[in-house]
Amino acid sequence: MSVSPDFAKPAPSNTTNQAATQHANDAAASNSTPYLSHFSSDVANSWLLPDGVVDVLFEDAHKQEVLRHQLTKQLISHGYQLVSPPMIEFTESLLSGASEDLKRQTFKIIDQLTGRLMGLRADITPQILRIDAHHGGTGIARYCYAGDVIHTLPSGLFGSRTPLQLGAEIFGCASLAADIELIDVLFTMVNTLNMSAALHIDLGHVAIFKRLAELAQLSDHDTEQLMHLYANKNLPELKRVCQSLPLGDDFYALARLGHDITNLLARLSETAQQDTQVATAINELQRLKTHLQEQWQCPVSIDVTELSGYHYHTGIVFNGYINSETQPLVRGGRFDGMQSGNQLALNQPREATGFSMDVSRLLAHTQLEAPIIVLVDYEALSSASQEQMQTLLQQIESLRQQGYRVTMPLDIADCPVGMTHRLSFIDNHWQLQNI
Repeated sequence: MSVSPDFAKPAPSNTTNQAATQHANDAAASNSTPYLSHFSSDVANSWLLPDGVVDVLFEDAHKQEVLRHQLTKQLISHGYQLVSPPMIEFTESLLSGASEDLKRQTFKIIDQLTGRLMGLRADITPQILRIDAHHGGTGIARYCYAGDVIHTLPSGLFGSRTPLQLGAEIFGCASLAADIELIDVLFTMVNTLNMSAALHIDLGHVAIFKRLAELAQLSDHDTEQLMHLYANKNLPELKRVCQSLPLGDDFYALARLGHDITNLLARLSETAQQDTQVATAINELQRLKTHLQEQWQCPVSIDVTELSGYHYHTGIVFNGYINSETQPLVRGGRFDGMQSGNQLALNQPREATGFSMDVSRLLAHTQLEAPIIVLVDYEALSSASQEQMQTLLQQIESLRQQGYRVTMPLDIADCPVGMTHRLSFIDNHWQLQNI
């Protein structure tokens, strides 16, 4: 008689049966409440922040707010009017005349009231242009600002997409005196901070390249090609391209000698040397470099092929670096504003210059005074009489006005982080004690 394979197998033990039953029960429970198995991962994912977006917490948040206050206070004391433009504007005004880079950095949204396209500002300077066009008049006007901006992409490796931008602008003055004033204000601001690093300034002047391109009557394609080669420091390819361009030796000299203004001027062609605009630009660079070195003992470098803001800037440009960081802390330079009032219809530019910085970049390079953190003794607080409580409240108010951080505990376990002092009731007096 043949035997079925099932009958040939040994009977399962009780332990095996129990394990199988438990596995089946677990599977059934999982299937009946599938959300439980994914709950932890869903919560974790919902708490993730986008790349380039971070929380600024506790002491850093306090430091950032103190820096913002100190820096804007300095600008106001120098005669700059504080303005606070909105985070969103219609793109017609926010991106009017903006570079392609700025347009790419700007988030666009639809206004639910009008259906029109709006932008989340990626830079506050265009908003200052609008404010000056409506309120600046025809004379010299100074503005300062501090506010958050939003970028679609981080600037540089590990760059922030939500920097706190602070800056200053001068409108209505075409002379180098305005640029020098801004440089002086910048260094006055920086020197008031307890910074652990020095500021290095890199100067440029886009008018030199612009004027040479006009003299050589370069096409837009040739202009963009040269700018690309300058940005990549590709000297062999630049030399080859310049051989077929009018004033090609001058364009090549900008890359080879653009850090040495005296030698650059000597190597330029006679056409370039005799041009008034080129000579004026070189003179401005020399004067500003001398001023920085003599007035502020500041390390200064020059690069006349720094053309990252070519389509926006019109003259002097400068970047301020801390230590060996690759991204500048401060960017500034000359640009064109818009005529205001009745002059607006003439479509004439209004001379302007300014700078901006990311305040959050200062956090790693500045220190605040160590805070005095006071906790009121809980037992003494709980048993204090009405008269003692009144005296306590008066002393707490006095301490807080002096800058102390005073916590009145809600229970015996309530204790601030980093406590340095305790306010206790000793010998019928509230006394401050070191911890």
